[in-house]
Amino acid sequence: MTPTEIFSMANFIAMPMWFLLIFVPKWKVTRFLIDYKIIPILLSLIYAVYIIQYLATQGMMDFGSLNSVMELFTKENAVLAGWVHYLAFDLIVGMWMINQNEKYKLHQLLMAPCLFATFMFGPIGFLLFTIIKTIKKRYYEIH
Repeated sequence: MTPTEIFSMANFIAMPMWFLLIFVPKWKVTRFLIDYKIIPILLSLIYAVYIIQYLATQGMMDFGSLNSVMELFTKENAVLAGWVHYLAFDLIVGMWMINQNEKYKLHQLLMAPCLFATFMFGPIGFLLFTIIKTIKKRYYEIH
């Protein structure tokens, strides 16, 4: 498969999981996929193939400077691996947020923007969730 096809496949794998997390997080299928991390594992396997392939042909990657990282991301397979890395880890964070919410019980209307922001902007969604759960936690400590 070409890198373009793998890119499309990885997106196709990740998108439905985000839909489930945002709209039906308590559904038994969603819970199964969260509990067993099925989608992040599939994405991690794709990532591993590209990283191992890169290491075998190019040697160790240099993350020691911005210029080195910029050079690395001029290679199609490295960009693809980076993208799949984002897809997998953002999903893991989204799943963690759903699991955390079992404790904090934020309404789904508050969780949906946090999850959507995690899907689109990674750390911003995590930050939003952290702020909202902290506010709720402090509110209940006071009252």
